[in-house]
This record gives sequence, structure tokens and C-alpha cells, in this order.
Amino acid sequence: MRDLAHQLPLRLATGAFVLNSGLTKRGADDAAAKGVHGFASTAYPFLGEMDPKKFTRLLSTAEIAVGAVLLFPLIPEGVAGLALTGFSAGLVGLYLRTPGMRLDGSLRPTEQGVPLAKDTWLLGIGLSLLVDDAVRMFDRWRG
Repeated sequence: MRDLAHQLPLRLATGAFVLNSGLTKRGADDAAAKGVHGFASTAYPFLGEMDPKKFTRLLSTAEIAVGAVLLFPLIPEGVAGLALTGFSAGLVGLYLRTPGMRLDGSLRPTEQGVPLAKDTWLLGIGLSLLVDDAVRMFDRWRG
């Protein structure tokens, strides 16, 4: 556990943020669910056929699960990193694919895109957890 102490602040802050996001969406009313679903469907058209309430419930469940994985320190960093990387890759895709989120011809966010651009931090944290796990496994293998 001592080897993982440097990850605890990172996992706790990120896990609490993601868990809160999921819990907030859990009780979404019809209007809120339609808004979340409509926004996601713009970037990922295949989601358009899904019921907005069901989509928002599934998104909420995914966020709660990812947050819980990050918050529970006995779950290996590789598992936590994989969960966060997979989830945040979808969020970064939302940022990249949604019109008006980025300045023309740039990755830099517009004012409206800043809240989504922050999801790149989640991706970086997930990748860092994966790298930590890979380095630790390599060190054990090397002896």
C-alpha cells in the first residue's frame, strides 16, 4: 500500500468528482435526461435511438461505477486506470466531435468548450494509473 500512497490524492479527488457526477444524474427528470441524451447524440449519433431516460440512467451507473473503482484503494491502479481511461476517452470524444466546443482548426476550447475540455485531465489521470501499473509489473518481471 505504501507504494500506492502517491496515487491516493489523485484517486480520491477524481473518484469523488466522477461519483458526484453520476449521483447527480441518477435522479434526472425527463427534461434533464433529454438534454444529456441530446448532447451525447450530437457527438455519437448511434445513441439517438436510445430512450433518453435509459441513456441517462446508464451514464449515471457508469459514472458511479468508475467513481467507486477509483475511490476503493484495494482495486489495483491498472483496473482503476483502465476504467477511467475508457470512460474519459468517450468524454474527450464528445469534446472533439461536438460543434462549437473548439476554436476553428484548433484543439483549443471555446468558452462553451472549457467544461468538456477538462475531461482531458481525466484521460491523463487514467493513462497515468495505467503507466504506473505497467512500470510496476515490468519491475516485478525484471526482478
